[in-house]
Amino acid sequence: MPLKVNSKAPDFTLASTSGTNFTLSNDFADKACVVYFYPKDFTSVCTAEACEFRDAHGFFKNLGVEVVGISRDDIETHLKFKEAHQLNFELLTDEGAKVASEYQAVVPLIGIIRRVTYLLDKNHIIQAVYESMFEAKQHIKEMIKTLEKQ
Repeated sequence: MPLKVNSKAPDFTLASTSGTNFTLSNDFADKACVVYFYPKDFTSVCTAEACEFRDAHGFFKNLGVEVVGISRDDIETHLKFKEAHQLNFELLTDEGAKVASEYQAVVPLIGIIRRVTYLLDKNHIIQAVYESMFEAKQHIKEMIKTLEKQ
């Protein structure tokens, strides 16, 4: 089960495709954001999801909502993935799945990261959660639907 709506999102620091460490409380201080967890770069559903977030980037930006994706892939793989698909947001590496575990986005026993998307308000309180391993587009639609209601 993912974290619950209206709970405080855990703070974290991870290596970023920007070349620096990303810390939620610093880099997205006072900013609403989408934090999405996904299993693996270059797989079909993960690629579709990343491209959907890329294509919806203008919608999120117009509302002041940042987007960041997290998987266990290393930075080198993330950089290739980001370039290959012209992604306009940062990818973070969580090789040990520590952050994914804090966000309850890890499949027990197997240890792979589940596809879970969180919408956080500017205080990093969870406003929406969507989980589905096989529905890439629905993650983006659910975040947009929540934002349109606000």
